[in-house]
Order: sequence, then C-alpha cells, then structure tokens
Amino acid sequence: MTITPAKLLRGLALLCILVAWGFLAHHGSTAESHPDFSAALATAPIAAIVVMLLWRVANPLWLVLGSLAVLALLALAWPQLRQNVALLYYVQHVGTNLALGTLFGRTLIGERQALVTQFALMAHHGVISPAKARYTRQVTIAWTAFFLLTASISTVLFWLPMPTAWSIFANLLTIPLIGLMFMAEHIVRHRVLAPDDCSSIADTIRGYRAAMQQSSDPLAKRP
Repeated sequence: MTITPAKLLRGLALLCILVAWGFLAHHGSTAESHPDFSAALATAPIAAIVVMLLWRVANPLWLVLGSLAVLALLALAWPQLRQNVALLYYVQHVGTNLALGTLFGRTLIGERQALVTQFALMAHHGVISPAKARYTRQVTIAWTAFFLLTASISTVLFWLPMPTAWSIFANLLTIPLIGLMFMAEHIVRHRVLAPDDCSSIADTIRGYRAAMQQSSDPLAKRP
C-alpha cells in the first residue's frame, strides 16, 4: 500500500481532530467549558455510531425512525446529561476500551484464530509462518491486556474520585499510549521475527481494512 499525499493529509487531519477532541473533552470533564457544549461533544460519537448502524441496515424508514428516536431520547435526558458531563466521558472511555478488549480477547478463546493473526493473514494472502502465527497471537494478548488495563485505571481514577487526574489520563494520554503501544510492538517485532516475517505498518493497515470489509459484507448483502 503506497502512502500518497492525499492519504497522508487525511491521516494528519484525523490526528488533529483527535487531539482537538481530547483537549475539548478534558475541559468539559473538568467543568471548564459550557455544559451544553460539553454534553453535545460527549454524546456526538455515540449518536453517530447509532446512525451509522442504522444506515447499514439499508432501510430508509429504520434510519429516519431511529434517528428521530435518538433525538427524542437526547432531548428527554438532556437536563441530566449536561449535569453529568464527566460521567458521560467516563462511560464512553471505559465502554470503548472494554469493547476493544472484548473484540481482541474473544478471539483468544478455545481454538479461535487470534485477531492480529487474522489481520496478518489478510495482509499476506492467507499465508504466514508458524513463528508469525505465534507472535501475532501474543500481540493479540498484549492488546487485550492493554485495553482492559486502561479501562481499569480509568475506573479507579474516576471513582476515587480524582477528576483532574482521570481526565488527563482518559482524554489526553489514551491516544499517546496507544501510539506508544504501536511503537513498542514495532520494535519487538523486528527483534524477535525474521526479516521476511516483519510486516510493515502498511501491511497491518491493509490487513485491518480487509478484515473489516469481510466482516461488513454480510450486512451489506442483506436485503
């Protein structure tokens, strides 16, 4: 996969959005910004995910009715939401990490194929060495532990309570920590695997996209 200037710009734009969102979420969680704006920012990703799921059903009626239901629910709950902005961000942060931990962890149960192994197979046309298969399973374990540990630390900091420390960890440090995980895994990979088994970042992205496309095909083919 060639990294074109357009793809690089899209990646930089996404990074800027994530950084800006993190700082705004931090200010909202520590009650340093307007509660209505903070509540809207906190609920926007959840509402967007619901609308995207409805869109994939490919039924305009479900999309319209579902969107109206989401708006009605938000309107009814808004007085409580604007008074519990930090709780919104906490639920969002912990829920995301638990969902990702479950996504990775469930593929380690029994004889299932580990998720990172699936990415590697997709990126290399279904053929990888036994050494790489073992390594990618270990990487799946590492990511599972990372997400579950992140959710645990977030919960401890939030309920102690340590609002400022929690917000810094959840809103400002989570993405850099994920970046450090990628860097650490990249370094370890090149130390423990043979050169022919070392996938590039482009290979990883290609495998992830192929896996996600395969998982979404059954939904796309539904009448």
